Amino acid sequence: MLKVGNEIYYVGASSHDVDLFESHFVVPNGMAYNSYIIMDEKIAILDSCDVIVQKEWLKNVKEVLGNRKPDYLIIQHMEPDHSASLVELIKLYPDVTVVAGEMAFNMFHNYFRGVELKNKLVLSEGQELSLGKHVLKFFSAPMVHWPEVFVTYDMSEKALFSADAFGKFGAFDFEEDWACEARRYYFGIVGKYGLQVQMLLRKLSGAELKAIYPLHGPILKENLSYYLGLYDKWSKYEPEADGVFIAYTSVYGHTKAVVEEIAEKLKAKGCPKVSTMDIAREDIWEAVEDSFKYGKVIFATTTYNMSIFPYMNELLTALVERNYQNRRVGFVQNGSWAPVSGKLMKEKLAGCKNLEFVEPMVQLVSSKSEANEKEIDALVDAMLK
Repeated sequence: MLKVGNEIYYVGASSHDVDLFESHFVVPNGMAYNSYIIMDEKIAILDSCDVIVQKEWLKNVKEVLGNRKPDYLIIQHMEPDHSASLVELIKLYPDVTVVAGEMAFNMFHNYFRGVELKNKLVLSEGQELSLGKHVLKFFSAPMVHWPEVFVTYDMSEKALFSADAFGKFGAFDFEEDWACEARRYYFGIVGKYGLQVQMLLRKLSGAELKAIYPLHGPILKENLSYYLGLYDKWSKYEPEADGVFIAYTSVYGHTKAVVEEIAEKLKAKGCPKVSTMDIAREDIWEAVEDSFKYGKVIFATTTYNMSIFPYMNELLTALVERNYQNRRVGFVQNGSWAPVSGKLMKEKLAGCKNLEFVEPMVQLVSSKSEANEKEIDALVDAMLK
């Protein structure tokens, strides 16, 4: 039993065995599936959890409830990592009133076909629900990051139950710097929907906040302006760090050698931070994260089948899908007989907003030539302007 607020209990559970979150995000430090209970005159359970931690979650719920029964089961988000165990709880407490938005109820019946709910409360924007001392107010948060999402503001506790917002990768009991894995989580999962995140932040702007209870990651109670500030910056697609990020692929090492030279020259000329990543050998979502973290980025890759090398193509596709914008971008292309990867990378990013393509492009033919030295120096100077 973990009491985390005034009559608020954490009943979630973590998995250290999950291989890939959403079947494509590496989670080396596990994953937290958070759920909460408010024990007032009336009892509310906020969200369930993934089936992989269902047994532990139900044990935690029963321990906190004791001989009492829940009055409300609030569904903020119907994605299965938070809803897969709903029916098991409803079987235990069939008289519970299920609280959710209309779209969430539609999704419920799509996931749990044939399951009938005895008691339902359909939410609307700004609706309030009194539990006694705790008065809950609900705000819709469409596309943060699914369309049915509601968040819950506890008016008495000044606490926000934020659904997937302010979440991060990593088990609940794993301590690490919040920003890195929260940034990878945000841009991987929520990043496309910056406008919708801004809309939610505006809805909450007048509310005093003393705690944030997300559905993934740790509970936030200290220095909340830091977390809110990062979410504001991320959702506006503003650069967070001063420096240059270089994402590259290199088949035989020639492109890598040029990337390393560019990095050293950037550092020698005073660039405050230079980060390089071989995206064929490292987590591509780390590359997505850093492409948004830095305001200046260089993409370097080889031509492959008269196209962009596959891992680089995957990275650029992920960035385009997530509304990549407001960056200065340079390119290095390579090819042994028809180098076109740089041209194709430019074309792929052409529809992104407010990208400044930095010239010149470094154009390698198999390996670095004497002429490339001038291109490298010119690119370094241009990136630092």
